[in-house]
Amino acid sequence: MLDKLDNEFAFGREALDVRAYRQELLSSNIANADTPGYKARDVDFSSALAGALKKTGAASDATASGTATLQMAQPVSVSTGASLATTSAGHMSGTTTLTASGGSTDDYGKLAYRIPSQPALDGNTVDMDSERVQFADNALHFEAGMTVVSSQIKTMLSAITSN
Repeated sequence: MLDKLDNEFAFGREALDVRAYRQELLSSNIANADTPGYKARDVDFSSALAGALKKTGAASDATASGTATLQMAQPVSVSTGASLATTSAGHMSGTTTLTASGGSTDDYGKLAYRIPSQPALDGNTVDMDSERVQFADNALHFEAGMTVVSSQIKTMLSAITSN
């Protein structure tokens, strides 16, 4: 049951993961604006998400509701390995551990270096105006993604609690 709920939110979670990673990159670019020789980096959100969909072959059969299975957004899996201490007879036997479901940031596609519109003499390719615009745009898209996921959760809770 939980895996079906998790699959329902997989697309939104994957999109938010890519947006959060991109925000880190943009923050790094802004922080290194005065570093000689620093090359501004970025990830293309649409190609990263398309790559994640392509890995599972879901790019062609992805539905409008976003229920396509993504490799990086699989449900949390249970495996053996660690033991849990039980202090009461009613506790579960402690031989399971949870494995994180998210993938590494390597799955977000290859980082690209930005081509500067006006190169600096010290080799730095960070354009602060462009970085600020990209940062604000990415933050807005992240907030919109959070609104969509929150709406999905509210709808799910409403369906569960209605009589």
